[in-house]
Amino acid sequence: MIKRALKHTYTLLNVDYVNLGPKWNYNNVISPYFRLYFIDAGAGEVSDISTTLKLEPGYLYLIPSFTLCNLVCQSHMSQYFIQFFEESADGISLFANNRSIFKVKATEVDILNFARLLEINPGRGINRSDNPSIYEKNIYYKEYQDLNNQQNIATFTETHGILLQLVSRFLTPEAFKHKETSPIPVKILQAISHIQLNLHQDLLVADLAEQANQHADYFSRLFQQHTGERPLKYIQEKRIERAQYLMVTTRLTYADIAAQTGFQNIFYFSRIFKKVTGLSPGQYRKQIDCIHF
Repeated sequence: MIKRALKHTYTLLNVDYVNLGPKWNYNNVISPYFRLYFIDAGAGEVSDISTTLKLEPGYLYLIPSFTLCNLVCQSHMSQYFIQFFEESADGISLFANNRSIFKVKATEVDILNFARLLEINPGRGINRSDNPSIYEKNIYYKEYQDLNNQQNIATFTETHGILLQLVSRFLTPEAFKHKETSPIPVKILQAISHIQLNLHQDLLVADLAEQANQHADYFSRLFQQHTGERPLKYIQEKRIERAQYLMVTTRLTYADIAAQTGFQNIFYFSRIFKKVTGLSPGQYRKQIDCIHF
């Protein structure tokens, strides 16, 4: 029998049902978690760099983590919304090659899943403010994650199951680009884990290869085969992803962020940040701070 392991899991941050008005106008929103909407009345609009979609009743919308978007409601709209974090066994997001907005027609089961998730997770709305510059802070993330730890095993499992069902709705061949790969060798998984846990430290490809007891060139080729990136580029992208997370969720200085993400100085950090994102750290933070309501 062929066994297929589930590599991606999801943990709940917020779930709620809300009525929105003209004040629900967000520009340049980018979050370290996923956003999932079901619209049941009214109309709005969501857009990213290349796509603009109408938010309309009867449809589901998914915005993957670290996807820059704009959200607009000109008059009235009501929606169920879910915000959740993704974890993966190899540190690679299921949506790594799909950082765009998804839209699918809702089914009766989808609607029941939203209602059930809200029923078994009361009080998980955004209770302080709907302003991302206020609620997107580590202290609030920790508060809601602590609620997950307090759930009984039945509720925790059902919550995870519903999130998996809802995410699966966006994984159709028509909408989702996904390349099936062979199982990742243990030595590559260990290297990925080491990178994830030590982004603030010096990370040399030669050292990673030595830990895997492999020649550096062979290790690099094997690493690229299973991650799609050479080790150095992978390390840089993970460091910048961590830097993005810190810039969204904290008010740390660029120097502190550079230190926490393994860059020797702020100048090198800025150069790699722009190389990976296309924006300087200042431009990126300005986008975060220029959210309008």
